[in-house]
Amino acid sequence: MMRLRWPRSLFARLALLLCLGVAVAQGLSFWLTMRERNEATTNMMMGYIEREVATSVALLDALPAAQRAAWLPRLQRRSYEFRLEACDESLPHLDQLQANAVRSFEEGIGKQYQLTVHAIPGALERYQVHLALGDGTPLTIDFRPMRSVPMSPWFGALMAAQLAVFALCCWLAVRLATRPLQQLALAADALGPDMQGAHLPESGPSEVARAARAFNAMQQRIAGYMAERIQILASISHDLQTPITRMRLRVDMMDDEPQQARLRQDLQAMEQLVKEGVAYARTLHGTSEAPTRIDPDALLESMVHDYTDAGQEVSLHGAVGRAMELRPQALRRVLGNLIDNALKFGGSAEVHVAAAGGAPGIAISVLDRGPGIPPESLQAVFEPFVRLESSRSRETGGTGLGLAIARQLATAMGGTLTLHPREGGGLEARLALPG
Repeated sequence: MMRLRWPRSLFARLALLLCLGVAVAQGLSFWLTMRERNEATTNMMMGYIEREVATSVALLDALPAAQRAAWLPRLQRRSYEFRLEACDESLPHLDQLQANAVRSFEEGIGKQYQLTVHAIPGALERYQVHLALGDGTPLTIDFRPMRSVPMSPWFGALMAAQLAVFALCCWLAVRLATRPLQQLALAADALGPDMQGAHLPESGPSEVARAARAFNAMQQRIAGYMAERIQILASISHDLQTPITRMRLRVDMMDDEPQQARLRQDLQAMEQLVKEGVAYARTLHGTSEAPTRIDPDALLESMVHDYTDAGQEVSLHGAVGRAMELRPQALRRVLGNLIDNALKFGGSAEVHVAAAGGAPGIAISVLDRGPGIPPESLQAVFEPFVRLESSRSRETGGTGLGLAIARQLATAMGGTLTLHPREGGGLEARLALPG
């Protein structure tokens, strides 16, 4: 048997609890109302029987014996009727009257007549009250107590409509209460690397307005911290250029050529590391490049031709077949990084373009036949300064920032960059971009 699953969203949980509470309260109110209604009806019926039965018995006693049978249908009511017959002594005799309505017979006619009460066996409650009129004629009162009053045919529909109105009010109340939380979650999800998230309206109830103000202030503080960090890195990078330039001049004046080559290589690595560090910091803050409607097929073909003209083994498979809103410079840098890695570790690169699983976006995959990456390290290589190769050489190990920058640029474009082991050996870098 399937277990009932508790809703995950706060809106569904609150709406379900309130609707269930309203339904239970409505059912309890209905039960109490019906019970009070039936009790009031029973008490009223007791007084009615006491008066009506006493009057009817007195009338039958006063009529001539020949006319009594004709009057019996006129005196009949919904819950009792009169019969001119003796009692059946085989029926169970009640020494103590069990029904309130039966006791009303005792109070109404028991003072003038000797009563005998029998219970009639059956699924429904039924009694027979026996007495003898003044001339000795036996009289039986067949009594069927009414424990409830029939409901009107429209009463059930009215209760259902009332419950539906209550449920709708609960749904609207929960919707109004949880909508600010949904807006806050959407604004938090939309807060990208550029720290330019949506500004929440600071209106509504005091709690909602306070949360919106706090969120907007948090966005501004984070944006300020990021800008300050980028400024510090840019300043460091600028200040390092001067000593690196002086060191290059000194190296060029050295007579020891082997040592000169090693120092020049180290200085180039330092300069490249500084540039890539600043580039990574800027991608964390987002790219300032505006989306432009371009032909992605032309951009990919241009990049592949540049590599082939340089003697690199790069091939293109598939096509987009339409123009798209993209950031061409960011896309060039991401694909260039992925292709360079494929050439570096696999010697060749295959670029495949296809629709993103039926979505309006596209998926660009760069595949190689290199040594690949262990499954447990597929996520770790996106962290800055993480290199799987133990070498510290720029030519072999790199700075460890290339994939980190590529993922940040992909995120800034609204896409995702993931790595997957390739069947038969190698690696697939998959870039998914929205339409």
